[in-house]
Amino acid sequence: MPAVGGISSGGSKAYPGSLTPFVTVTCIVAAMGGLIFGYDIGISGTHKSHVGTFSVSGSGGVTSMDPFLKKFFPSVYNKKNLDKTTNQYCQYDSATLTMFTSSLYLAALLSSLVASTITRRFGRKLSMLFGGLLFLVGALINGFAQRVWMLIVGRILLGFGIGFANQSVPLYLSEMAPYKYRGALNIGFQLSITVGILVANVLNYFFAKIHGGWGWRLSLGGAMVPALIITIGSLVLPDTPNSMIERGDREKARAQLQRVRGVSDVDEEFNDLVEASEASLQVEHPWRNLLQRKYRPHLTMAVLIPFFQQLTGINVIMFYAPVLFSSIGFKDDAALMSAVITGVVNVVATCVSIYGVDKWGRRALFLEGGVQMLICQAVVAAAIGAKFGIDGNPGDLPKWYAIVVVLFICIYVSAFAWSWGPLGWLVPSEIFPLEIRSAAQSINVSVNMFFTFVIAQVFLTMLCHMKFGLFIFFAFFVLVMTFFIFFFLPETKGIPIEEMGQVWRAHPFWSRFVEHEDHGNGVEMGKGPIKV
Repeated sequence: MPAVGGISSGGSKAYPGSLTPFVTVTCIVAAMGGLIFGYDIGISGTHKSHVGTFSVSGSGGVTSMDPFLKKFFPSVYNKKNLDKTTNQYCQYDSATLTMFTSSLYLAALLSSLVASTITRRFGRKLSMLFGGLLFLVGALINGFAQRVWMLIVGRILLGFGIGFANQSVPLYLSEMAPYKYRGALNIGFQLSITVGILVANVLNYFFAKIHGGWGWRLSLGGAMVPALIITIGSLVLPDTPNSMIERGDREKARAQLQRVRGVSDVDEEFNDLVEASEASLQVEHPWRNLLQRKYRPHLTMAVLIPFFQQLTGINVIMFYAPVLFSSIGFKDDAALMSAVITGVVNVVATCVSIYGVDKWGRRALFLEGGVQMLICQAVVAAAIGAKFGIDGNPGDLPKWYAIVVVLFICIYVSAFAWSWGPLGWLVPSEIFPLEIRSAAQSINVSVNMFFTFVIAQVFLTMLCHMKFGLFIFFAFFVLVMTFFIFFFLPETKGIPIEEMGQVWRAHPFWSRFVEHEDHGNGVEMGKGPIKV
């Protein structure tokens, strides 16, 4: 790996301890927080690029169920079913429908900012509990909705829940996990998001077939199940040692650390956590602090990583999947098949990431995934441009043609699912020093939700006007983000979370910002820079 950003992964501290069953179970339960997000993405059919969701054209969750559209969005229903002149690219271009799907992201953006204070003052567990409860109430309101306003209120509550969960779960996982396995355990969050999407899509398919047209109520109300899992989970989970120390509970924190690491000799790690905490207590305004020069690399990553994650273009790829699957010959079940096949690819590729992230490192996955996505986007853009043309109607696609495109779509989804999908959540949650960790994670979630919201707002309009040119638009961003990772992101595998400062000090570009600062956790740990 090149010297521009690669850092030897040895780190300069090796805390004792192993992956105990206690930690494994704890992290699996916490990672279930991703289910609420995944289930929602799959059920609402949001054309979201977070983890490869299926657009409203095919298996778009409740938004493609006619009884649901007829009841709440009659204009979309008419455009879709009665007006045959509508261009294929433009049939879902409706402001209210877009408001329904994307109100969630604005709510999540706002609540993740509030969650920052709660996570810092009262611990990671309480944020998870709030997340579960808000999501539960939102799911109930949506399941029993009679009017559009009830749907939107329900969505906003779901968004609040997701804001809390996405703010606290990745932090919880990064703090709980032994540093050697931090990547794999943290990606459990992403894995449960992809599983949530897959389950939601399969359920949608069967609920849509219910006679009487009330299946959408089951789809929306079903979100109570993942909400209950994380609510009950947050009640039984232990708090992280980092969080206990931050709230002044040192003795309990030491006992907890011994239990979590499975060894009694935790002095070195405990002392580093305490030093980190003391430094963080001197920081009264973490938000204002973020603007200090020494936090420039952290702030850059907290903004650019989620920004780029939303611009990988996975949503456009998914928009075409159902149409292509119907051409291969799945016909009526095309939507389900595209959802299941791409969903399975998503889950399997996320497992690849879990296996490789602590072996091959974060940079290797980011760079490989970027190149793979770029190649697939070029192929798919050319293929779809040639056949779908300008009116979005492919006519009769030859079977072999559709198979080739679907194959490239699957290769693309797998690239996203082992690079930008999980690492977009993992890397930001592990690079922040404790004194700004909660605030910086909120910025990460807010930027993610803000750009998801923007893309959800403009995606269908852009598709309507740019057609397949949208692939080229996103491919350009994939190129930019791959260069960004190559030059600016240091390798963070195998480095204890409270020792991350050394990574920036050893980096050719960022070292000028952090060189002479007490940095790592506001405390210089008395080590020379590690080798680049």
